[in-house]
Amino acid sequence: MDWPASVALAQSVPELPIGTDWSYEVKLDGHRMIMWRTGDGVRLQARSGRDVSAAWGDLALAGHHLPARTVLDGEAVITTEDGRISFEAAQARAASSPTRARRLAAQRPAHYIAFDTLQLPSPNGDMRARPYSERRAALLNLLAELPAPTPIQAVSATTDRDTALTWYNTLHNQGCFRTTAVSRRGRES
Repeated sequence: MDWPASVALAQSVPELPIGTDWSYEVKLDGHRMIMWRTGDGVRLQARSGRDVSAAWGDLALAGHHLPARTVLDGEAVITTEDGRISFEAAQARAASSPTRARRLAAQRPAHYIAFDTLQLPSPNGDMRARPYSERRAALLNLLAELPAPTPIQAVSATTDRDTALTWYNTLHNQGCFRTTAVSRRGRES
């Protein structure tokens, strides 16, 4: 994969899709980020394509535990003292100088909530054309190998629409601002 990677964006729909071909994920209100584990380090890419590694050094450090040639898509989030996800804290961190970002990270470390596997080391390679179910399984397997505790986690997902509706109706006050439906063929909605 070439830097920067373009990312799929969620599309707003009036209600959650119905059918057996859907999985649902919690949509977190943070800072969209691609995590690149290269052969010699970690680079973090904003949705715009900018390198934001300096602002998210704590996540870059955690990313060193991933195998080289891994690329993940996810959301950087910061929680408040009461456990709520704070969009404002994530935005403040993203806009910080490296010195201020280190100070903010010491006060409130970030979490990286991964929702897709874009690339894995050989023999897998580029995962983007593979079905969601394969990418999700690969993500869960990859993250299970990370040393605990780790700020890199998989997004909560379900194939049960009623569970997704419960998330949609109850998690907004926690900093989760909607539920995303994902076609099992790909990241379409």
